[in-house]
Amino acid sequence: MYSCAKFIATPALVRSSSRLLCRPISVSILSKPEARTDEACSTGGPNALVQIAHRQFQTSAVSRDIDTAAKFIGAGAATVGVAGSGAGIGTVFGSLIIGYARNPSLKQQLFSYAILGFALSEAMGLFCLMVAFLILFAM
Repeated sequence: MYSCAKFIATPALVRSSSRLLCRPISVSILSKPEARTDEACSTGGPNALVQIAHRQFQTSAVSRDIDTAAKFIGAGAATVGVAGSGAGIGTVFGSLIIGYARNPSLKQQLFSYAILGFALSEAMGLFCLMVAFLILFAM
């Protein structure tokens, strides 16, 4: 057991790997990658173990899956406003009916206000839908 630990924990490996592992990840990402030669990998010298301990930042398929899932969640959240638009349109025309029932002589004025409320409510729903499509296809 001692001989195995002595082989794995050489002083050069401990010094270089502890220095690499103690560095912040931002330094590892922002620093230029070291040029690796095939000669250093094939010789199997003490530097070959040091190169194995070097951490590198890589983008994987999992990261892209998370980004895609976030897009779908954001687009779904933006689409909720379309339901609010439908509720607003129902409220506007419900109020039109109540107002007309109370005072039939104001029919023309109430109807123009109802059309204005319908247009504004529908515009908000279309803006929410536009944001959902922008999240899905523009980002």
